[in-house]
Amino acid sequence: MDERWETLRRAVGEEREGELEIPGQRGRSAPEPIRVLVVDDHALFRRGLEIVLAQEDDIQVVGEAGDGSEAVEQAADLLPDIVLMDVRMPRRSGIEACTAIKEVAPSARIIMLTMSDEEADLYEAIKAGATGYLLKEISTDEVATAIRAVADGQSQISPAMAAKLLTEFKSMIKQRSDEKPLVPAPRLTDREMEVLKLVATGLNNKDIARQLFISENTVKNHVRNILEKLQLHSRMEAVVYAMREKILEIS
Repeated sequence: MDERWETLRRAVGEEREGELEIPGQRGRSAPEPIRVLVVDDHALFRRGLEIVLAQEDDIQVVGEAGDGSEAVEQAADLLPDIVLMDVRMPRRSGIEACTAIKEVAPSARIIMLTMSDEEADLYEAIKAGATGYLLKEISTDEVATAIRAVADGQSQISPAMAAKLLTEFKSMIKQRSDEKPLVPAPRLTDREMEVLKLVATGLNNKDIARQLFISENTVKNHVRNILEKLQLHSRMEAVVYAMREKILEIS
């Protein structure tokens, strides 16, 4: 048999035994799944979430915790992308844990998933650094969708709570109508102000990009710059801050 043919035959055989490399696909790999830490004081609810999220190819539950203290420990060890956490839990509340998690795992984004529709819990969660606030009445499909959106840098809030948040904004304006900021607010560019106003109306990055005729990546960069200038953790915090300091007004 021709020696060149024998060499080719052996090469093909080895490739079949190992990983078959497809032309044009060298170096490509599937995207890493979104790593989620589930925190709730009800074991049955945690288990239900794990079963539901296990059906999503792009989401992986990497750990669970039954209270806020355990959540902080797990977040420090696991460094999850998303923490899905209840508000009211024993030993340490979800809001207290939220603040601590932002210190030990600053890259983690936190979604509060709760029965509490109290305005105070919503507002305190945002101040503590939560990127989402969802009521447990949402469907299981919506939970996965919210995880993807928050992992992509967006904020998620249940519609009923969004209305309460807007009411809180207006109340803050009324209470502070005669007050002046003690220190000058960081200066945002005209474009950053445009982006912030659209964020405040609830638009996602794609819709903001379409409305301003810019790319979605440019919107993400603007949002990142806004948060850095204001030294805040989330889009919702930025809107609250802007309303409080009278940078932004919503009619």
